Amino acid sequence: MFKKIKRFHSFLKDYDSDSSMDIKSKTFVLFSSVMLAALYLAIPAGLIMREPLSATIATIVGAILFTIYVVYVFKKKHVKFARGLISVMVIFVFLPVMFFSNGGAEGGTPIWLLLGTLYIAMILEGKFKFIMLALEALVLTACWVAGYYKPDLVTEYSRAGNYFDSIAGLFIVGFVLYVIITFYVNILKKEEQNKNSKMLFEQTAMALVGAIEAKDKYTHGHSSRVAQYSRMIAEKAGKSPKECEEIYYAALLHDVGKIGIPENIINKDSKLTDEEYAIIKQHPILGDQILQRITEFPYISLGAYFHHERYDGKGYPMGLKGTDIPEIARIMAVADSYDAMTSKRSYRDALPQEKVREELIEGSGTQFDPKFADIMQHLIDLDTEYEMKERGISEEQTEVIAGKHLENVYKGILINRAPVVIHCRVGPDKKNTARMPVPSMIIFDSLDGRYHDKEDKIKAFLYYKYCEIEFNGKVDSSGVRKIEVSSLKNDADSPASDEYIIKAVKIKDHIQIDVINAKDSHRIIAALPDSTRYAYIGLTGKYCRISNISTERSEKEVEPNYIQRIAEKISFINVPAGDIPNVQVDEYRSESTTGIPITDGMKISFHTKSLPTARLVWHCPSYVIFSSDDGNVSGTNYNEFSLVRLDGEYWKGKDIAENELIVKRHGFNGWDSWKDYNKKGYDCTISFERNGNRIISYTENAGISIKNVTQITIETKEVYVALSGDQVALTGIKIIY
Repeated sequence: MFKKIKRFHSFLKDYDSDSSMDIKSKTFVLFSSVMLAALYLAIPAGLIMREPLSATIATIVGAILFTIYVVYVFKKKHVKFARGLISVMVIFVFLPVMFFSNGGAEGGTPIWLLLGTLYIAMILEGKFKFIMLALEALVLTACWVAGYYKPDLVTEYSRAGNYFDSIAGLFIVGFVLYVIITFYVNILKKEEQNKNSKMLFEQTAMALVGAIEAKDKYTHGHSSRVAQYSRMIAEKAGKSPKECEEIYYAALLHDVGKIGIPENIINKDSKLTDEEYAIIKQHPILGDQILQRITEFPYISLGAYFHHERYDGKGYPMGLKGTDIPEIARIMAVADSYDAMTSKRSYRDALPQEKVREELIEGSGTQFDPKFADIMQHLIDLDTEYEMKERGISEEQTEVIAGKHLENVYKGILINRAPVVIHCRVGPDKKNTARMPVPSMIIFDSLDGRYHDKEDKIKAFLYYKYCEIEFNGKVDSSGVRKIEVSSLKNDADSPASDEYIIKAVKIKDHIQIDVINAKDSHRIIAALPDSTRYAYIGLTGKYCRISNISTERSEKEVEPNYIQRIAEKISFINVPAGDIPNVQVDEYRSESTTGIPITDGMKISFHTKSLPTARLVWHCPSYVIFSSDDGNVSGTNYNEFSLVRLDGEYWKGKDIAENELIVKRHGFNGWDSWKDYNKKGYDCTISFERNGNRIISYTENAGISIKNVTQITIETKEVYVALSGDQVALTGIKIIY
């Protein structure tokens, strides 16, 4: 008996000292454990005092149900939800049952009712806590009134006097209060200690990071960004809050070993010699030696020591391979490389995010753990505004001065289906005050969203100029199929003479730009050469200073027919269709086929060809497994279980399906060959096996063999598959049963 009590005490102490749990969760664990002990103690106490059988049964049933639920909550980690649900059960079930089955106000019940108030006060928080306290007061008042006016509802005791029950209640509730208050005080003390320790650790860590970055002029903010990206990857990988925090701090200090590397080597602009590179390769070892002294946080040294290991075993310092590399370092390796590619260096600008994404695909399974490279690619897909990168002074730019024609061009402002409004003022350039300012805008596309006029940059960033539009309505339409300019009537809200409002929107291959000024206003509609490329506005001109530049973007996209079409739609699918209509996908999953119900043994065959503008690995077909009421992608009650791209990448449905993707490469000739293969076009077949909610799909192309196993974990009547992709034409689609 004493051993069990001792084990129970140790269990509570372990939770008491667990820094990964917040104070409310700790209190919930503590309260639940003590309440369980109290309920089981109440059973023999009731038997000894010969309480009514109904009361004993109610206590036993309550104890068993509470035990089952608490165990389930701990295993499934649903503590936050359980806190609210149990408060509801306590108020509306436990307290009334205890009141009416244990002698009502004349028995020991009033003492037990204190536990409900104590639970709500200590476990809940915010408005919900006060709502539940008010509800508890109403329920208890109703119980007292019902017990007073309807005494038959209360189970009375056969013996005279119920003070024994009150004494027993006092002892048990007193025990509960003692344990809870004792541990709660300890929790508060340790919370304060942990808070102070964490603050001291954070200050020390940031001091070390500051020392690193003081030596390396090219990596300002690098450690903080790698820590942030590492935590984001860990969160997407389903790591616990404690694990995510450990990964964050390990990543924050991953380069601490550079403190021991000479500055002339760290900041060298030219290529390192073999001897210098050998010295640089020592920084993981130095970092490990420094951080191993922090014995309270042993995980920190793992990141510093192993973050340059490669998944294929070609890294350093130990040449570990695959899962032999600690997971924390495999996560950091992806984040570290991503930040290196998206930051400016002495020998290059930050790479466009699309190029970075392609590097991650090509390095998956060789340089990077495929699982974490896949998550990073998904984070890139979510980062539509390219926020995950090094921030420079140019990011805060609010003006552009152009003396000569195109001397300076403002950073690109994306045009899409969500209208963007640009406000600016136009005045003369100080060097050309005698000349009339000629403000204009360049409409272009490039991987980095910037204007380029150097041949090497034009090629590297796939820069393409659509047209140049002067604010007075004059246009240079050399890069578009057709352009039309019309005058707009000014209204009472027109801006001042030196102010301009530019409203722009893009739908597939058409853009519409309104230039509004007090003197004259114009609408420009241009038909672009394709529907796939992006479009940016770069403010520029000559003899002018464009200042006070600000932008605001609508949260809603315009309707598909918002822009008046001035040229024919560009189509690459004007060929005979198969069993369902052909589909042209101009942008990532912008179009999909109708849903095809998946049956066992079914096959889908089709011809695929990348569009002329396709330039990246993922410009290829994909298929999505889903359910919806109408059988269409994004239809009513849409659930996405799996998305598989034919380059071997996939994304799984969150919490509604378990996916296993197996990709093998036999006779694969590299990604350049893969892209050429897709541009030439090929016939493809996807085969399906289905057993209930388990779906297996197979396909093979250009040396890439793909098998995907999807286990759907929710109830669903029908499961569909639809073809989609990015910059592809899908034709001749046939369904074979």
